[in-house]
Amino acid sequence: MTMMTELKPSVLALTAITYGGPASRWRTEAMRSHETPRLIHITKGQGRITVAGLTNGYGPNNLIFIPAHTMYGMEVGPTVFAQLLSLPSSTDWPETPFHLRLRDVVTQKELQNLMEAVERELQPNGDPRAALCHLGLLSIYVERQLQARDPETVDARRNSAAAKLVARYTEMIAHDFHSDRGVADYAAALNVTSTHLTRCCKQTCDRSALELLNDRIHFEACTLLRDTHTPIQDVAKALGFQSAAYFTRSFQEKSGQTPSDFRRNRGGLARA
Repeated sequence: MTMMTELKPSVLALTAITYGGPASRWRTEAMRSHETPRLIHITKGQGRITVAGLTNGYGPNNLIFIPAHTMYGMEVGPTVFAQLLSLPSSTDWPETPFHLRLRDVVTQKELQNLMEAVERELQPNGDPRAALCHLGLLSIYVERQLQARDPETVDARRNSAAAKLVARYTEMIAHDFHSDRGVADYAAALNVTSTHLTRCCKQTCDRSALELLNDRIHFEACTLLRDTHTPIQDVAKALGFQSAAYFTRSFQEKSGQTPSDFRRNRGGLARA
């Protein structure tokens, strides 16, 4: 079963990310954002991950940081295993994403030991205070790795004009996806045309501006349908749809199921 769900803010938690079958792809691939930062440690497999509108490949021994309110989604195939560390909002982590590709065996082992220490203290017989202490050591480890990394390994694309524009666009979506704003509204707020915004999105993540927006809305719809008993018409209204019928058509085009069927199947769990 794929597990990649929202957790309460300010709570340190560790969650497994694994393949859950075609019906559960939305749990990892759909764009989402959180109130608190996330740290992803990939130990097996490879795929692609999109963070703040920029897509990159990932593989074993990669460490990826997702700041709060930053949209992301990752491909998770049958061979992938990763861990998602939900960080308390009070922790002192960078304000921008980073992607570390750890090639040194000693460095890889050090990270593994730190992650295992956090996980051990998060068990029922562990101590949350000790988990936070290990988290502090993990943050120091990350800081050192960022300082020591070769500048040539830093993805220069994130500093391009296109990537900066798309990052701003995805940040706006993360805050306003529940409104009825369309791509034209976001483009106007960014002082660009819809055509230029879509061109930049295609360049950085091979998706249109509309696809990024709809993907974030779709993730929220899936989460609400799976985790709540909110009537479908209220879900539609909460996400800015003018009618439940339009929401149903849009959801079915994206998922292949009606909202009612999706809820009945518990978001793909029944067929995973």
